[in-house]
Amino acid sequence: MNDDYSKCSLHGKTALITGAAHRIGATIARHLHQQGANIALHYRKSRAEAEQIQAELQALRPDSVILIQADLLKTDSLPRLVGEAAARWGGLDVLINNASTFYPTAVGEVTEQQWNDLTGSNLKAPFFLSQAATPYLRERKGTIISIVDIHAERPLKNYPVYSIAKAGLVMMTRALACELGPEIRVNAIAPGAILWPEHKMDEETRLRIISRTFLKKQGDPADIAKAVLYLVEAGYVSGQVLTVDGGRSVNS
Repeated sequence: MNDDYSKCSLHGKTALITGAAHRIGATIARHLHQQGANIALHYRKSRAEAEQIQAELQALRPDSVILIQADLLKTDSLPRLVGEAAARWGGLDVLINNASTFYPTAVGEVTEQQWNDLTGSNLKAPFFLSQAATPYLRERKGTIISIVDIHAERPLKNYPVYSIAKAGLVMMTRALACELGPEIRVNAIAPGAILWPEHKMDEETRLRIISRTFLKKQGDPADIAKAVLYLVEAGYVSGQVLTVDGGRSVNS
């Protein structure tokens, strides 16, 4: 970790990261914090994990992390979430739409609740969060980065609703880049085999997925965090999806 944060590239900037209590979101939070950013760390249910990350990061740099609890499916709560993040350090520079819901939905058995849950967390919430954040980001010439999926372009079998929602998030990225420029840049990152799903996946399936990458290995959450930092700093990049998958998506 860097002890002289005043020399870091994100010193004085504030990043709101949704779903940042664990997995990729937590790694993004640590990485941006290391680069000097103040972190507004959103969580829904994982309070203990969020408090652990807050304690870890504030031991390195006091008064640099706040926790904000919210259910992203409750659209009315999203302006409050963004407002709390912006109020703490006097503005907002980065919104990371990371929170996501992922589970299979068999066609013929999909319920409306499943549809609302998957499209709500993966598309509706990012849109309304981005809308709520726009006035703050415009003041600071900030940026929005959404975590999409390689399966937004090539659907994942047995996950049609998830794939549809992530495809919508890709289009949201491009549409908002058009709507919010030139003051706000909007981009996305499409991870491949970075972390395995929280539900069980057999070893044969994992090996088959890895074999389809050009690099013949699994990625790491740090690869996504580094891509986020690049997009935060890439002042002439907007409306793009940066794929981080070891080449898997172009390997037919």
